[in-house]
Amino acid sequence: MTTGFSLYGWLLGVGRGVVRWLHGWWTVIFIGAQLVVLAFSPSSYGPDARRAVLRHVYYAAGPGLPGFTTLMALFNVVLIRILVVTAFAYGLTQYALDAVVRVLVLELIPLVAALYVAVEYTIPGGSELYKLRRAGGLDALRARGVEPLSHEVLPRVLAGMFAVLLLALLSCLISLALAYIAVHGFTLAGAASYNHAVGNIFNPMVSIIFCLKTLLFALAVALLPVANALRDISRRASRTSVELQGLVQMFVLMLVIEIASLVGNYY
Repeated sequence: MTTGFSLYGWLLGVGRGVVRWLHGWWTVIFIGAQLVVLAFSPSSYGPDARRAVLRHVYYAAGPGLPGFTTLMALFNVVLIRILVVTAFAYGLTQYALDAVVRVLVLELIPLVAALYVAVEYTIPGGSELYKLRRAGGLDALRARGVEPLSHEVLPRVLAGMFAVLLLALLSCLISLALAYIAVHGFTLAGAASYNHAVGNIFNPMVSIIFCLKTLLFALAVALLPVANALRDISRRASRTSVELQGLVQMFVLMLVIEIASLVGNYY
């Protein structure tokens, strides 16, 4: 009898966990759908909204831009040197550039840019939004006739996405320039062969997958923290547990996106 009750309790707990998990993802999808509608609505970009978007874009990308690009340049120099020297040592000179571009540009840079923006901006921004919500700030905005989603949430999401795309773009350009210098040196003699090699890597299908992956990474790190900040949770749950749920959702979604891109690129 005791065994039956314990099995029933375990199944009940698993069922409640699955329901909470599904509800969490449904909340993210629902808020994301609302934000998509607001993002394409001209009424969301009044003077105050434009100022809010520009302010959040600066906070998301401005302060960390010099440090991130410098660190990525140093990281690229080290990793490119390792890959090129290894390829030369094993007689695989013709594959050195291919390995550099595929490892750095296609795989690492979008992931690193997304994680950097998540740590530096979107996760702290989600915490700020949660505190504002708990303090009644969002209700106060509604009482004044201001929609919180367009005034507080949409600027954060747009800024987070813009920051990921900007950092990824700059890092890709730096990586491609450093890869050329590492393989051909400070000369333009290898420009034609370099352009041909990079063009063969970035065929239409790979380019589409790369752009979609970067965009989905940006959407994941920008949307999930604010969506979890707007979730209705039980009073027993701490803010730390909600942040951890958001992190788990973010990593799971990014892992799925990365696996899908690998399948598309190499299978």
